[in-house]
Amino acid sequence: MLAKFVSADTLLRLVMALLFLVSATTKVTDTAAIQAYMHAYRVPEMLVWPAAAFEYAAGICLALRYRTQEVAVLLAGWCLLTALIFHRQFSDLDQLMNFFKNLTMAGGFLALAKADLGRARADAPSAATARGR
Repeated sequence: MLAKFVSADTLLRLVMALLFLVSATTKVTDTAAIQAYMHAYRVPEMLVWPAAAFEYAAGICLALRYRTQEVAVLLAGWCLLTALIFHRQFSDLDQLMNFFKNLTMAGGFLALAKADLGRARADAPSAATARGR
């Protein structure tokens, strides 16, 4: 039923965007807890604000399909970076699962970037069309 109104790729982008919008909102509304978590991993606490801004901007861009390819590549890198910083205690099953979750999200963002690149190529006018032939 939903497929009549929203395409699968739109739904995918919106769900992926929502994750980062919620994460950014958590950073803004529960700043002290997030900063304490960052401090525990020796990440400067003041980075909570640029992190929240990045997640808001990336989430909004994904939701609006604005520069999807570039944003998806950036988010893939973000997921890898956060996995390597915050989820390295592989003896802790929760941390191990979060590490693999981040790797999976990075792969999903790279797939989204590739799909968007293919769409851009398919939508681009050919050189002959552009010259009016």
